[in-house]
Amino acid sequence: MGIIAWILIGLLAGAIAKALMPGKDPGGCLVTMLIGIVGGLLGGWLGKVIFGVESINGFFHLSTWIAAIIGSVIVLVIYRVTIGRNQQR
Repeated sequence: MGIIAWILIGLLAGAIAKALMPGKDPGGCLVTMLIGIVGGLLGGWLGKVIFGVESINGFFHLSTWIAAIIGSVIVLVIYRVTIGRNQQR
């Protein structure tokens, strides 16, 4: 997949992850996109390591989107824990 596809998947997966985990998050569209891109990479890597499958097959494959969304939710949880600690100080 090209860089444009990764950015689009990242933006949409990050938005879906934020919709699944509503709450107040600092950052806007750029943070959402970065969370989604990192989450997509994490989801693809976890799918390969845990299940031994190539989970990032292509833009229109369901496994790509599921891996990106699950990875984005994981990254969003880590982001909220990290940012939450910094804001309480």
